[in-house]
Amino acid sequence: STNLHEVNVNVILYVLESYRNGRTRSPLSDVGTGLLILHFFLGTYNVNGQTPKESLHPWLSCTLNPPDMYCIGFQELDLSKEAFFFNDTPKELEWTKAVSEALHPDAKYALVKLVRLVGIMLIFYVKKEHAEFISDVEAETVGTGIMGRMGNKGAVAVRFRFHNSDICVVNSHLAAHIEEYERRNQDYKEICSRLQFRQLDPSQPPLTIMKHDVILWIGDLNYRISELDVSNVKELIGKKDFETLYSYDQVISMMINEEAVFVGFVEGDIAFQPTYKYDTGSDKWDTSEKCRVPAWCDRILWRGKNIVQHLLTVNPEAYKKTFEEIVRNIDKMENECIPSVTLSKREFHFKDVKYMQHHAQTLSLFNDGQVPCQFEFIQKPNEPTYCKPWLTANPPKGFIAQGGSVDIELEVFVNRSTAPELNSGKEQIEDILVLHLERGKDYFISVIGNYLPSCYGSSIHSLCQLREPIQDMSQETLREVVINTEKPLDIPKELWMMVDHLFRNALKQEDIFQQPGLRSEFAEIRDCLDTGIPDSLPGSNHSVAEALLLFLDALPEPVVPYSFYQQCLEICSNASQCEKVISMLPQCHKNVFNYLAAFLRELLKNSASNRLDVNILATIFASLLLRSPTKQDLAEKRKTQEFFQHFLAQGSS
Repeated sequence: STNLHEVNVNVILYVLESYRNGRTRSPLSDVGTGLLILHFFLGTYNVNGQTPKESLHPWLSCTLNPPDMYCIGFQELDLSKEAFFFNDTPKELEWTKAVSEALHPDAKYALVKLVRLVGIMLIFYVKKEHAEFISDVEAETVGTGIMGRMGNKGAVAVRFRFHNSDICVVNSHLAAHIEEYERRNQDYKEICSRLQFRQLDPSQPPLTIMKHDVILWIGDLNYRISELDVSNVKELIGKKDFETLYSYDQVISMMINEEAVFVGFVEGDIAFQPTYKYDTGSDKWDTSEKCRVPAWCDRILWRGKNIVQHLLTVNPEAYKKTFEEIVRNIDKMENECIPSVTLSKREFHFKDVKYMQHHAQTLSLFNDGQVPCQFEFIQKPNEPTYCKPWLTANPPKGFIAQGGSVDIELEVFVNRSTAPELNSGKEQIEDILVLHLERGKDYFISVIGNYLPSCYGSSIHSLCQLREPIQDMSQETLREVVINTEKPLDIPKELWMMVDHLFRNALKQEDIFQQPGLRSEFAEIRDCLDTGIPDSLPGSNHSVAEALLLFLDALPEPVVPYSFYQQCLEICSNASQCEKVISMLPQCHKNVFNYLAAFLRELLKNSASNRLDVNILATIFASLLLRSPTKQDLAEKRKTQEFFQHFLAQGSS
């Protein structure tokens, strides 16, 4: 539908009902027998930064009977730079009001949760009579835009328990452009792994999306129709031959043929024309220069048992009685026997660990004792956590039935906070995990490995001392990094390689520094910088640009050292004072600052092609060059941008 607003509307009502003797039962007709029948209204709407111009009543109240729950997702709620970088927008209130005024008039609803990340928003309403049965409500967000964190793309989600069923609703906006299906796949995987809900019991590990009984996934997934040109697609739409068109859909290819995303999810039959892309305020297909191919970007998928027919809840009295009986039997067995497990192995070696690259191995536990057992990794004396910060065990605690087993994933992941000490040799990939059995003994597990030093997480000063690739240097040299007799490099050679590549290849690249690259290409770029092989950088311009931002983000001491940060805030409105502060920086830091500023001024000369402006570059780079030693508030962010803007004006020194 496009007559409600400008773009991308997808309306589907999922009715969760049971059928008996071919007759539809009325909602909630079987509550007394433990069968609970629910109607969910799921809607997704990319509003293209527009404000509500007409009532949403025809959309949200299109059913005869009022739904039990509404889950309404929006994307591109606000396209302004302020919303992108500061997460402030008046559009949230405007669209929330439009939704609340359009809910079904035959029922009263309570707002349970609203969660928003820049322009991605999810609103969750429930009938008031159901509100008392909803518990454990949590909302989380994850950004997958530039640097894998910016919120212009990503997901917001709400999880809750309804009676005894755990339900998770996800609203996502994945990477754009028809050829970027690999980036969309990557966005999906990152959302699934990084979006985690805390539990009421802080000792319990966070809940991921897939740990829920029911998952409802809505949003602008941005998957397109491939291998057909725009005229063929429009011809099939005119014939309403959606079945043929659907066979070229990227979601189907990625989900069913490749099993790359949404494995185990189901989607309803698509019997409506593509929802993307129309001219704003019309029913006409895109007539801009890009003439985008129509596609079903807006989707609703679900995963879980018995979703189409009904939802089952547990009889609380029978559940309580059974649980108490099990506990009594367990207590009796534990009085007679000591818990015991067999470990698949006690030593784990992680070879050639690299910066921001996941390394995982599996520890299998088998309960060879006579009783069920609970296990947990516990802290060693005088240590704050059970493991080093670069190591995690998943799950860190759990339950194993008698004769049962569990697999624990031991993962090593080095990020910006753990890389500096590993690069310098002050820290090693070495740790001892203590696995404790409740009322049983402790097992000691050794984790060792070798870390391949990286320019990521190394200081500007140390990199300027190294004329050879960092992985060609000995551990002893890296540990001591003394001032060489030779003159140090003016700037790190790794920084020069990335900026030089972008200067030669990407001055006119559209959306440079605004569109993320691929993680796989970042890994290739990192390896090239760290080994010096090959001489030229691989990957797309967007991947090199993101690699540059990640490099600056990983510096242990930012380009403008922490000791100058407060002074920069105080004089941010005075251009000459700002230049004076930069002139006082340590030589290598001053060189890097001036080099980057000069490069960004060259980019701005080509703004007609690359669509950059001073505000965008100041927002992106100020947060990296002038990082706060503590958490930065909104006022500080604006001051750092004002400071850096002085150096982006043409003619700046």
